[in-house]
Amino acid sequence: MNLRLRGWGVVLYAAVVVALAIPASAAAHAYLVRTSPSASSEVDTPPTQVSLTFDEAVEPRFAIISVTDAGGHQVTSGSPRRSPTDPDTLVVPLKKIAEGWYLVYWRVISVDGHPVRGAFLFRVGPNPGPQPQFPIPSIAESAATPNLVTARAITFLSVMCAIGLFVFRIAIARPLIRRVEGTSLRGVSIAFGIAAVIGLVFTPVYLDIATAQFALRSAFDVGTLVPLMHDSAFGRGYLDLELCFALFVLAAGTAIWVDRPTRTQRSVAELLATAGAIAAAATVLIVPGAAGHAAQTAPRGLSLAFDWLHLASGSVWVGGLVGILVLWSHLPASRRVSGLAVAIPRFSNTALVAVTCLLGTGIGATVIHMPTLAALWQTSYGQAILVKAGLLAAAMMLAAVNLVRTKPRLVAARQRVELGAAAATSLRRLVGGEAVLVWAAVVTAAVLSSLAPPPKALALEGGALARVGPGPVAATVTRNGYTLKVLVSPNRAAYPNDFALELSRNAKPVTGATVTVTFAMLDMEMGTQEYGLTETKPGIYSRSSTPSLVMVGHWGLSFQVTPRGGTPFTALVVDRTSG
Repeated sequence: MNLRLRGWGVVLYAAVVVALAIPASAAAHAYLVRTSPSASSEVDTPPTQVSLTFDEAVEPRFAIISVTDAGGHQVTSGSPRRSPTDPDTLVVPLKKIAEGWYLVYWRVISVDGHPVRGAFLFRVGPNPGPQPQFPIPSIAESAATPNLVTARAITFLSVMCAIGLFVFRIAIARPLIRRVEGTSLRGVSIAFGIAAVIGLVFTPVYLDIATAQFALRSAFDVGTLVPLMHDSAFGRGYLDLELCFALFVLAAGTAIWVDRPTRTQRSVAELLATAGAIAAAATVLIVPGAAGHAAQTAPRGLSLAFDWLHLASGSVWVGGLVGILVLWSHLPASRRVSGLAVAIPRFSNTALVAVTCLLGTGIGATVIHMPTLAALWQTSYGQAILVKAGLLAAAMMLAAVNLVRTKPRLVAARQRVELGAAAATSLRRLVGGEAVLVWAAVVTAAVLSSLAPPPKALALEGGALARVGPGPVAATVTRNGYTLKVLVSPNRAAYPNDFALELSRNAKPVTGATVTVTFAMLDMEMGTQEYGLTETKPGIYSRSSTPSLVMVGHWGLSFQVTPRGGTPFTALVVDRTSG
């Protein structure tokens, strides 16, 4: 027992050290830093290429950069490629283009596997003519499609069940063979094998479906997709998961094969095989976080540690529940009560620790990801967390009933045989319900990991003085004794927008102030943009054709005002921008 505890301690320590050693990352999604030509700008010389610089190195083979003229004709002459001087910049060559307006539409895949889209305009002068009405493709896309979520859920569930069943077989149910004559753990071993095979099959299936969405191809075009799987950080992460899980299955299968439950003391071969399988399982469980949200959320080390512990404790719980159900059905009827009386107390103690760890790490991860408490019910990501928490709470209630009622009755059945049958039947029903709820929580977790976490900028929303849009904005707010009239036109994403602030006090224009406006995307993590407004008339500060609202959604417009000789202040307006 001490050896097992010491082994788990070493694995946990190593995983936390590895997580803390990985450098922090600032954002969860690729965002556009700058473009050439600049968004909404006019250039006198026709450009030979369009370049887009992101905050991270995106893979050009999954990128789309479309440049079209007013007639909808494509003017690119090649595919996007990485700039030889800047790995974060993608360039696409252009044909020889004439004067006029051009629409640039782009789509890239972030490091964590989420698609991000956007669009902007530029014009070639000196006589580009009036701005045409470009048909702009949708610039909203989600990774939470039914096919992806289903494949991801099956992958998560099978991998977690395989790891949990191994722990149940090798550590929890093992003494059953020595204590109850005529029993066998063959059914649990078979269940482990089934879960392992499903996990080995569905991990590449999920990666195939995800890569197909990245590349906008059919999932059945396997010959084209396989070479692309290694081209994204997300794909490389799940290829690593497949490899690590295969090594775990091999090590765990070896550990089960050499294990002799009839012996009290384990042999050196058994200890080495078990330690290798546990180390492989620990590695498997850190890969999803390293390829997903946890690795892209600061503080990265703590986020990865929470994710690893959450998956580890969830695996022990869900795999143990499956193990109990398999054990119940495979034990001879005459040995069922006595067999369960050995396994259930041991599993209950382990599950109590696992559930406590699951609860603590879930709360910790929520605190890291949620910028505000209200984000729990105001965002899809937060709503998924609430659904998952509700399912786990219901499962914990059933587990509590088993702990305080069923477990004591099974133990008491050793002396009072008449209690055994009813306790065993109650156990099967409660554990079955508990397993269904935990499986549903894993499916919800698959949805959760497919959604974009709310950005830190969402915390600004609580201090908004007004909520405006969609459509042209003319909103009046007050702050620190000043009256501010915010003007935005046409308030459309991917279009050049005009911004103005009419500043007055006691119905008199306030002149000579310094005014800047910061744009923060509130629907996903992106970089902020800041522009200075120029006083064009007394008390009116404006900027024309600003390329700031690059995506449809909610934007925080934060006006920083420093009146001449007065106290600086900030006024925030939440603007809903349409396409």
